[in-house]
Amino acid sequence: MKAVSIYSHGGPEVLCYEEIPRPRHKAGEVLVRVHAAGVNPIDWKIREGQLHTLLHHTFPLVLGWDVSGVVEKVGPDTKRLRIGDEVFSKPDITRDGAYAEFIVIKESEVALKPVSIDHVHAAALPLAGLTAWQALFETAGLEAGQRILIHAAAGGVGNIAVQLAKWKGAHVIGTSSAKNHDFLRRLGVDQVVDHETERFETVVAPVDVVLDTIGGDTQTRSLKVLKPGASLSRSSTRLPPSSRPPTRCGRASFSPSQTPASWRNSPV
Repeated sequence: MKAVSIYSHGGPEVLCYEEIPRPRHKAGEVLVRVHAAGVNPIDWKIREGQLHTLLHHTFPLVLGWDVSGVVEKVGPDTKRLRIGDEVFSKPDITRDGAYAEFIVIKESEVALKPVSIDHVHAAALPLAGLTAWQALFETAGLEAGQRILIHAAAGGVGNIAVQLAKWKGAHVIGTSSAKNHDFLRRLGVDQVVDHETERFETVVAPVDVVLDTIGGDTQTRSLKVLKPGASLSRSSTRLPPSSRPPTRCGRASFSPSQTPASWRNSPV
């Protein structure tokens, strides 16, 4: 199968577009044909070796741990999934990822893809969605009727957090640039703050929860709008991955026209 692998830590130049053996599934696992793979900050952090003391990967390593696709094969002891099921997942980050045509995933880490979204959108959801859910409910304990300030509310984590907070019944305040204000209002944001022209701490009444994906000065200023005993939930997702293409390694020699469309348009 075709895949993007790394053989050492480093910059974008260590990415290798090559032909590798198709992975084999075992009991309790499924083989998924990848239709789309998401790109997240964790990918380039692992590629650069920033997490090598926590995650002891072996090389070669396939990156990418947001995926949507179709179950190709099922192993013994699988109970929920069947061949042909459309699924999405955030697989075990210690194993090979989804920058490939196929990936093996534990059945316990796989969910059926919602029929209302396509594979590209489904592949953009797992990590961002889990980040938003855990920040709002497991860390901050957001409840109906509370007021929450969401920074970068139009971003990948932010816009999901907005929808979850509205679903919970919270009063949502979101910061963004002016170009995204209409988008946030369509999502249900109750008060939109232009971070380019307004100091949010001067226009936002005290809140029960702040979700901050920006950090730095924004995080410090957020303390000014928190009620006594309120929660500041933080998530570091600030730096974008490089857009440089992978190197073609090994015996593979592929033209861009042979690259799956979902790779060329993967959600970021």
